[in-house]
Amino acid sequence: MAKKLEKLQAAVQERLGERLRDSALDADRNELSIEVAPADLHDAMTTLRDAEGLRFDMLMDIAGVDYAAWGEDEWFTDTAEGTGFSRGVAGNNFARLGITGTYGVQEISENTGRRFASVYQLLSVELNHRLRVRCFCEDDRFPVLDSVVDIWNGANWFEREAFDLYGIIYDGHPDLRRILTDYGFVGHPFRKDFPLIGNVEVRYDEQKRRVVYEPVSIEPRVLVPRVVREDNRYADRKHREEGASDA
Repeated sequence: MAKKLEKLQAAVQERLGERLRDSALDADRNELSIEVAPADLHDAMTTLRDAEGLRFDMLMDIAGVDYAAWGEDEWFTDTAEGTGFSRGVAGNNFARLGITGTYGVQEISENTGRRFASVYQLLSVELNHRLRVRCFCEDDRFPVLDSVVDIWNGANWFEREAFDLYGIIYDGHPDLRRILTDYGFVGHPFRKDFPLIGNVEVRYDEQKRRVVYEPVSIEPRVLVPRVVREDNRYADRKHREEGASDA
């Protein structure tokens, strides 16, 4: 399998040339991943579909990704203490109360060109091999990529989903509108800075006889309690060592 992936990697590098930004081969997981620039996305995808030795005739999935605060922890669980794991009520609470802490509002307002990305899963039915393609949006504030609907018609709903959940615009899409959230939904719920309580709440108004949208009436809060476990797995290491020495 490793030799097959290495052969595929060489073929991709040969066909894409300078359009290939990065290529990573994971032999343990039998995965090949590449990255292309947004300006080369449509042309590179067409090559991957049509070129001899590649023939990626099927698009399996498109997933949006928000890399804001990538690698930051909400709470630390590296060590266990007698008082339980330390919960991130303060600090890097981006996962619960919006992006704060070390990432912060100031940092998120800066354009990195590496926040939003689309990840494409390709399959060659003819040659029985797979490829993952990632493409970052150049503008964090207004993420835009070329649509690939004219290359793989199945991309239609996938791109609508990424637009709905992440706010990624696919230029050239024939009907880019929300597909999972409601028509009046505000924001994009899979973005890291989207509040878990949402921006508005919905209720049915008896007098107006319709659904109305109102500001959220609840306050954001951490719902995971601090837990003290009477369990030897969480016993203090020092006490265990002292007990062993006494014995």
